Amino acid sequence: MMESSATGGKNAIEVRGIGKQYRLGAAGGDRQYNYKSLRDLLSEVPRKLFRRREAKAPQTFWALKDVAFDVGEGEVVGLIGRNGAGKSTFLKVLSRVTDPTEGRIVLCGRVGSLLEVGTGFHPELTGRENIFLNGAILGMRRAEIARQFDEIVAFAEVEKFIDTAVKHYSSGMYLRLAFAVAAHLEPEILLVDEVLAVGDAAFQKKCLGKMASVSQQGRTIVFVSHNMTALRSLCTRAVWLNEGKVMEDGPVGTVVDHYLQKNTAANLESRWDDPATAPGDHRARLHLARVNVKSEQTDQITVDTPFEIEFQYWNFVPGAELNISIFLYTLEEVCVFNIASEFVPRPAGLIRHTVQIPGDFLNTGAYYLNFMLVTDASKAMFMQKNVVAFEVGEGERKGNWYGRVPGAVRPKLLWSAETEPLSRDMSMSAASKEGEP
Repeated sequence: MMESSATGGKNAIEVRGIGKQYRLGAAGGDRQYNYKSLRDLLSEVPRKLFRRREAKAPQTFWALKDVAFDVGEGEVVGLIGRNGAGKSTFLKVLSRVTDPTEGRIVLCGRVGSLLEVGTGFHPELTGRENIFLNGAILGMRRAEIARQFDEIVAFAEVEKFIDTAVKHYSSGMYLRLAFAVAAHLEPEILLVDEVLAVGDAAFQKKCLGKMASVSQQGRTIVFVSHNMTALRSLCTRAVWLNEGKVMEDGPVGTVVDHYLQKNTAANLESRWDDPATAPGDHRARLHLARVNVKSEQTDQITVDTPFEIEFQYWNFVPGAELNISIFLYTLEEVCVFNIASEFVPRPAGLIRHTVQIPGDFLNTGAYYLNFMLVTDASKAMFMQKNVVAFEVGEGERKGNWYGRVPGAVRPKLLWSAETEPLSRDMSMSAASKEGEP
């Protein structure tokens, strides 16, 4: 059941035991509706005439089950989870695109949503007409929409095409206008799905800046994204959905860390023993990628632990000029570095490379590595992703602050300090100022 409230309160969104059930194979997937087109009905005629159909019990699954939490007014909440966890379904329930099968939602204020490219737009209407149509759907007066119109068009960068039917827009134009409408028409609650991934980097930065501005105005945002960096910077809280249920709800940093740790297990070695099926082709194939910890006391990697990464591959072409290129990423898909081995002719056989990673270099967190074999100084023969994954833990810390140090790397660099004595006049001046009231 969906309820709306025009009056403000402590909570902008109240979710109580929401569940959404779908029937597999049903038209539209919804168990409550089973619409069929004329084409579907006609295609069933020969089946009924020439084949006995066995009655089967409908198969169902719950996309959401017993989801319950509150979102306070002005709060920015990130919704995270793997693909298929129920994030988009939950936003569709919140935005009234689909009804919940069970449970109750109370929304205090107008809801603007950007769920997927084209949602809420009529393709035959112009950009101008769609702006006013969306505003009317939100319950805004024409004068209110007109006041925001120029700002919407400028943000979307579609001035030349504002009187063109949106069916002729590119996907980028469509997305920019859809986001501009959702963010500028002053809804009390803004729902944003992963559609920002469609835009370029400049547009994503622009959208995130606008959402930050919207949140500072006291409006509520529920933001679905796989970009953990954006979630950490924009949100104060995160809700982790797993298989349609709430796995964890709490501060964004804590929940994101737990989510990343849960979904990426350490994989210190990947091995392929059959040269006929190992990654690669007839010229070369990967045999081994492994993390070797150099400490004799423990096999755990901390920020001050040196370790090496070992690679072995079969080269089948004598004299082939080959080199290894590796890419180290954080789990938030930030590239820490890309380095390459020496580029020289290689003999045929099993070739072993190692690269040393010094202590006091990487920050705490989890990492994964992609392997690329390159020939002729420029041609990638093949790439194998996620060949190893490992986690860097905290070492000994001096001082009284134990929070996470920001940054992908945490190098220990050489510092120097020099002191120049104060002049007699400066010392006397400082002493006199200390005695002043």
